[in-house]
Parts: sequence; structure tokens; C-alpha cells
Amino acid sequence: MNKLLTILLVFVSYQVSAQSKGEVIVVKDPLIDSLIAKRIELNKARPTTANPASPTIVSSMGYRVQIFYGSDRRQAFGEQAKFKTEYPKLNTYITYKEPNYFLRVGDFRTRLEAQQFLNELKSIYPTLFIFREKINAPALDGSDN
Repeated sequence: MNKLLTILLVFVSYQVSAQSKGEVIVVKDPLIDSLIAKRIELNKARPTTANPASPTIVSSMGYRVQIFYGSDRRQAFGEQAKFKTEYPKLNTYITYKEPNYFLRVGDFRTRLEAQQFLNELKSIYPTLFIFREKINAPALDGSDN
């Protein structure tokens, strides 16, 4: 009985492992090729990390300086307007996380750049912090903020 069972198991396992090689047929919509071509064309027009030649803004991780936080919405927007008159070239960002509004400025690639700007603002704003977050990196044309 044991021999018969062993022979049966060997025969079944041989049949399972003795699969013939097959052929793979790829069925795809012909529009896929046209979409890929369109994507390549768009990447030539817009910058990516592989193609940063265009002056369009690219998102990456960097640093921003927080110059205000508080629960008064009007005060946050007032601080933003005041800052924009002093530094019109720098981007400002207001975010709301209940119960406070946060005003962060700049798109600095390195912490050193953010720290230098923070030192410049110390006399104007009493509470300054540096935050690492996703920024809109300025174009790599060599111009300073």
C-alpha cells in the first residue's frame, strides 16, 4: 500500500512539474503607444528631474521660514501683505491647521540658505522657525532670491 501511494505521489508530482513552455501574447490598446508619445512630448516642454532645463517650477524637498502663526485669519493675511511689500520676489504660503494659521516664506534648497534668511529677519519678526517640507524649487539660472 505504501509503495503504491509513493508511486502515485511521484507520478502526480512529475505531471505537475512537467509543464511545457508557453507563448506570451501581449494584447494592448493601440492608443497606449500614442499616449506614451504624447507623454514624451510633454516632458520635453516641461521640466522633470531628468530634464530641468525649462524655467518652470519643479517640486522637491527643501526649507521654508515660518514668520507667523496665530488663530486670527486677518492677522495672518495682514502679515503676508506686510512681508510681500518688503520681499516681493519671495513666495509666501499660508496654511491652516486647526486652530492656527501658519505663514511660511521662501523656497530654500538648503538649510543654510534658510538659516541665513532667518538671521536677516530676526530683528523684524520675533518668532522664527525653519521647516523642512516640499517646496517649489526656483529655476537653476543662478539668480538669487
